[in-house]
Amino acid sequence: MIEISIPESPSLALEHLVLDFNGTLACDGVLFPGVGERLRALSERLQVHVVTADTFGQAKEALRGLPCTLTVLGAGRQAEAKRAYIERLGAAACACVGNGRNDRLMLEHAALGIAVIQGEGAAATTLAAADVVAPCVQDALDLIANPLRLVATLRE
Repeated sequence: MIEISIPESPSLALEHLVLDFNGTLACDGVLFPGVGERLRALSERLQVHVVTADTFGQAKEALRGLPCTLTVLGAGRQAEAKRAYIERLGAAACACVGNGRNDRLMLEHAALGIAVIQGEGAAATTLAAADVVAPCVQDALDLIANPLRLVATLRE
């Protein structure tokens, strides 16, 4: 668990980290450098979940050996499926990271939503739904691992 006390805001008690795959953890199905190490470290404090449409069909292989639960979604209504996933976990205990339009609802409903831009870009509606925007997934994961950075960003 990661607890974050943000002045003039409700405290966060995070138990789950829910991530998109393509455009967030990977480009064209290949993990970005340093992601595996960061996920291993965060898995000691949070349950890590990857929820994806798996556009390139590479998620299972790319995540092999990493401590995470992989869920591949079917076509259609993916934004709603991702929101339902975090609601089953308890959205108030979830930090979510994504970039695509189908990530907007999970970022909006999670206790902490982080949008990443990276080379693939990010949907404007997803940026608007996020609590924080990071330039890359490595920075987003480092924010979660170092909660005082989030306090500096989110305090009033």
